[in-house]
Amino acid sequence: MIAIGCDHAGVEMKKAVIEALSGKGFNFKDMGTDGQPCDYPVVAKAVCDEVTSGNCEKGILICGTGIGMSMAANKVRGIRAALCSDSFSAKFTRLHNDANVMCMGARVLGNGLAAELAEIFLTTGFEGGRHQRRIDLITDIENNNL
Repeated sequence: MIAIGCDHAGVEMKKAVIEALSGKGFNFKDMGTDGQPCDYPVVAKAVCDEVTSGNCEKGILICGTGIGMSMAANKVRGIRAALCSDSFSAKFTRLHNDANVMCMGARVLGNGLAAELAEIFLTTGFEGGRHQRRIDLITDIENNNL
Protein backbone atom coordinates (compact mmCIF):
# COMPACT_ATOMS: atom_id res chain seq x y z
CA MET A 1 0.00 0.00 0.00
CA ILE A 2 1.23 3.47 -0.96
CA ALA A 3 0.04 6.55 0.95
CA ILE A 4 -0.59 9.47 -1.38
CA GLY A 5 -1.70 12.99 -0.68
CA CYS A 6 -1.76 16.47 -2.13
CA ASP A 7 -2.85 19.98 -1.49
CA HIS A 8 -5.36 21.74 -3.75
CA ALA A 9 -2.66 22.43 -6.38
CA GLY A 10 -1.93 18.73 -6.84
CA VAL A 11 -5.37 17.14 -7.14
CA GLU A 12 -5.22 16.40 -10.87
CA MET A 13 -1.67 15.06 -10.68
CA LYS A 14 -2.58 12.82 -7.75
CA LYS A 15 -5.51 11.40 -9.70
CA ALA A 16 -3.28 10.82 -12.75
CA VAL A 17 -0.62 9.00 -10.70
CA ILE A 18 -3.22 6.79 -9.02
CA GLU A 19 -4.87 5.98 -12.34
CA ALA A 20 -1.60 5.20 -14.13
CA LEU A 21 -0.12 3.03 -11.40
CA SER A 22 -3.23 1.27 -10.11
CA GLY A 23 -3.31 -0.57 -13.43
CA LYS A 24 0.24 -1.76 -12.73
CA GLY A 25 -0.67 -3.39 -9.45
CA PHE A 26 -0.05 -0.57 -6.97
CA ASN A 27 -2.63 0.07 -4.27
CA PHE A 28 -3.05 3.57 -2.87
CA LYS A 29 -4.42 5.00 0.34
CA ASP A 30 -5.60 8.49 -0.60
CA MET A 31 -4.98 10.91 2.26
CA GLY A 32 -6.56 13.92 0.53
CA THR A 33 -7.31 16.50 -0.55
CA ASP A 34 -10.05 16.08 -3.11
CA GLY A 35 -9.94 19.70 -4.17
CA GLN A 36 -10.82 21.72 -1.12
CA PRO A 37 -8.18 24.28 -0.14
CA CYS A 38 -6.02 22.82 2.59
CA ASP A 39 -2.76 23.31 4.43
CA TYR A 40 -0.09 21.09 2.89
CA PRO A 41 1.69 20.34 6.20
CA VAL A 42 -1.45 18.59 7.47
CA VAL A 43 -1.54 16.33 4.41
CA ALA A 44 2.21 15.70 4.61
CA LYS A 45 1.88 14.60 8.23
CA ALA A 46 -1.03 12.29 7.42
CA VAL A 47 0.90 10.55 4.64
CA CYS A 48 4.08 10.32 6.71
CA ASP A 49 2.20 8.85 9.66
CA GLU A 50 0.94 6.07 7.39
CA VAL A 51 4.53 5.33 6.35
CA THR A 52 6.12 5.48 9.82
CA SER A 53 3.33 3.36 11.34
CA GLY A 54 3.97 0.62 8.80
CA ASN A 55 0.46 0.87 7.37
CA CYS A 56 1.97 1.93 4.03
CA GLU A 57 5.28 0.97 2.47
CA LYS A 58 6.04 4.38 0.94
CA GLY A 59 4.44 7.76 0.40
CA ILE A 60 3.92 10.25 -2.41
CA LEU A 61 3.20 13.92 -1.76
CA ILE A 62 2.22 16.56 -4.32
CA CYS A 63 1.89 20.32 -3.97
CA GLY A 64 2.51 23.22 -6.34
CA THR A 65 6.30 22.94 -6.31
CA GLY A 66 6.85 19.90 -4.09
CA ILE A 67 9.09 22.02 -1.89
CA GLY A 68 6.61 22.70 0.91
CA MET A 69 5.58 19.05 1.10
CA SER A 70 9.21 17.91 1.25
CA MET A 71 10.03 20.42 3.99
CA ALA A 72 7.04 19.34 6.08
CA ALA A 73 7.59 15.62 5.49
CA ASN A 74 11.22 15.76 6.55
CA LYS A 75 10.17 17.09 9.95
CA VAL A 76 8.54 13.73 10.72
CA ARG A 77 10.87 11.35 12.55
CA GLY A 78 11.68 8.35 10.37
CA ILE A 79 10.87 10.03 7.08
CA ARG A 80 13.41 10.57 4.32
CA ALA A 81 11.49 12.60 1.75
CA ALA A 82 12.98 13.60 -1.58
CA LEU A 83 11.77 16.18 -4.06
CA CYS A 84 12.06 14.59 -7.52
CA SER A 85 11.61 16.12 -10.94
CA ASP A 86 13.74 13.77 -13.07
CA SER A 87 14.21 10.03 -13.44
CA PHE A 88 17.81 10.00 -12.20
CA SER A 89 16.81 11.59 -8.88
CA ALA A 90 13.77 9.32 -8.51
CA LYS A 91 15.97 6.26 -9.00
CA PHE A 92 18.98 7.27 -6.94
CA THR A 93 17.05 8.63 -3.98
CA ARG A 94 15.90 5.04 -3.50
CA LEU A 95 19.18 3.33 -4.42
CA HIS A 96 21.44 5.50 -2.27
CA ASN A 97 19.21 7.39 0.20
CA ASP A 98 16.48 4.81 0.90
CA ALA A 99 13.91 7.61 0.64
CA ASN A 100 10.49 6.48 1.80
CA VAL A 101 8.50 9.50 0.56
CA MET A 102 8.69 11.16 -2.83
CA CYS A 103 7.49 14.73 -3.36
CA MET A 104 6.58 16.30 -6.70
CA GLY A 105 5.41 19.67 -7.94
CA ALA A 106 2.19 19.84 -9.93
CA ARG A 107 3.17 23.24 -11.31
CA VAL A 108 6.59 21.90 -12.29
CA LEU A 109 5.85 18.51 -13.91
CA GLY A 110 3.30 17.13 -16.31
CA ASN A 111 1.06 14.30 -15.14
CA GLY A 112 2.67 11.73 -17.45
CA LEU A 113 6.17 12.45 -16.16
CA ALA A 114 4.89 12.41 -12.58
CA ALA A 115 3.45 8.92 -13.06
CA GLU A 116 6.72 7.76 -14.65
CA LEU A 117 8.79 9.15 -11.77
CA ALA A 118 6.45 7.62 -9.19
CA GLU A 119 6.81 4.22 -10.83
CA ILE A 120 10.61 4.49 -10.81
CA PHE A 121 10.54 5.50 -7.16
CA LEU A 122 8.19 2.67 -6.17
CA THR A 123 10.03 -0.07 -8.07
CA THR A 124 13.62 0.80 -7.19
CA GLY A 125 15.17 -0.90 -4.17
CA PHE A 126 17.79 0.30 -1.73
CA GLU A 127 21.35 -0.83 -2.47
CA GLY A 128 22.41 -0.92 1.18
CA GLY A 129 26.12 -1.53 1.68
CA ARG A 130 28.11 1.68 2.06
CA HIS A 131 24.88 3.66 1.75
CA GLN A 132 23.46 2.14 4.94
CA ARG A 133 26.19 3.84 6.98
CA ARG A 134 25.04 7.20 5.61
CA ILE A 135 21.40 6.46 6.35
CA ASP A 136 22.45 5.59 9.90
CA LEU A 137 24.20 8.96 10.14
CA ILE A 138 21.02 10.71 9.00
CA THR A 139 19.13 8.84 11.72
CA ASP A 140 21.76 9.90 14.26
CA ILE A 141 21.20 13.54 13.27
CA GLU A 142 17.45 13.04 13.57
CA ASN A 143 17.91 11.60 17.07
CA ASN A 144 20.35 14.39 18.07
CA ASN A 145 23.16 11.86 18.45
CA LEU A 146 25.57 13.45 16.01
